[in-house]
Amino acid sequence: ITDNRVLFHRVANTLNYLDIKTVVVSCGTCYDQLQGYQFDKIFPGCRIIDIHEYLLEKGITLPTGQGGYLYHDPCHSPMKLQEPMKTVKALVGDNVLESKRCCGESGTLGVTRPDISTQIRFRKEEELLKGEAALRAAGTVGAQDNVKILTSCPSCLQGLTRYGDDLNNGLLEADYIVVEMARQILGEDWLPTYVAKANEGGIERVLV
Repeated sequence: ITDNRVLFHRVANTLNYLDIKTVVVSCGTCYDQLQGYQFDKIFPGCRIIDIHEYLLEKGITLPTGQGGYLYHDPCHSPMKLQEPMKTVKALVGDNVLESKRCCGESGTLGVTRPDISTQIRFRKEEELLKGEAALRAAGTVGAQDNVKILTSCPSCLQGLTRYGDDLNNGLLEADYIVVEMARQILGEDWLPTYVAKANEGGIERVLV
């Protein structure tokens, strides 16, 4: 933590001309940890915000009339400004159902204690099947279409991906909310396009 805070102070000194006011994060555990770094003292007047709440603040949402989604709210949710489902529905539309229960990944639990993680996964699998059936019954997802379950946590995304081949012939697809939005708004090639632009002078090149 001390080493990280020193690095942030160096960033603040080097980039003081940018007047950094916002630090955007994409992980609830990182959010909770960074709160102890006292960013307001490193970057005066700075705040920490989840990337999905930041997108909503900027008015970036998916067009209306999207297909249905499931949403898995992480145990360490990065969305702090309001109830997470309100933010999710504002971003991707009202055709989204919350999928309850822990995904079983729990940081490193899925790797360090697969015996416990597997037991948790059985209960989560029941919830996923229930959510899938509800979306198909409502007609928001076609009978042969993949059911997409979105989340806002990188560890949960890894855990949810493990269910893909287990549920109904692999018709479950896990993804990050912001990635799903980027794919629909910017196109399927959004990632290589962004990387190319970033490498061609699109980022600040500063040695810290």
